[in-house]
Amino acid sequence: MSDVSALMGAVAEGRTRVEEAGLAGMITLRGDLSSSKLVAAVTGLAGVEMPGQREIKTGDDKAVAWMSRDELLIMVPHEEADGAVATLSAALAGEHATVANVSDARALFRVEGPHAREALAKLTPVDLHPMSFGAGEMRRTRMAQVPAAIWQSGEDQFSVICFRSVAQYVFDLLALSAKDGSEVGYF
Repeated sequence: MSDVSALMGAVAEGRTRVEEAGLAGMITLRGDLSSSKLVAAVTGLAGVEMPGQREIKTGDDKAVAWMSRDELLIMVPHEEADGAVATLSAALAGEHATVANVSDARALFRVEGPHAREALAKLTPVDLHPMSFGAGEMRRTRMAQVPAAIWQSGEDQFSVICFRSVAQYVFDLLALSAKDGSEVGYF
């Protein structure tokens, strides 16, 4: 696994702070999400409940996000990703499932500040109104021209995952949307 993040901690300050969050362990698990064996393996590893449709369950340093009807994204500390893949693979032996470490293929950003929701709303078709999108919800969507996943990770903080190959593009979009003078008064 890489020991260098996509943008080496890039930060943009404006109405909203945008930062590349550094290295994160990310594991894609595909399989029957109703399987008791799969549920036990995932919840045992992550220490959180199984997420429902369009949900993310977070703990101290791990999280599990629902990505589709047969896919989860499991987030762990970067240095634990390989071990977590081995643990899940062993626990799911004989089960129809695929476990893959995708840490090096993804980038993670934090968008934070009182205008974070507005900065994201300008870039994605997701209804980010607080009545429609809140803590514990996860959306796979697009951000301008690229796929992304977003969730509210704090009071005025959102997390964004994208492919590492488009990390600079996503960072630049977020920085432009969050800069001083870019307000539209949406929220």
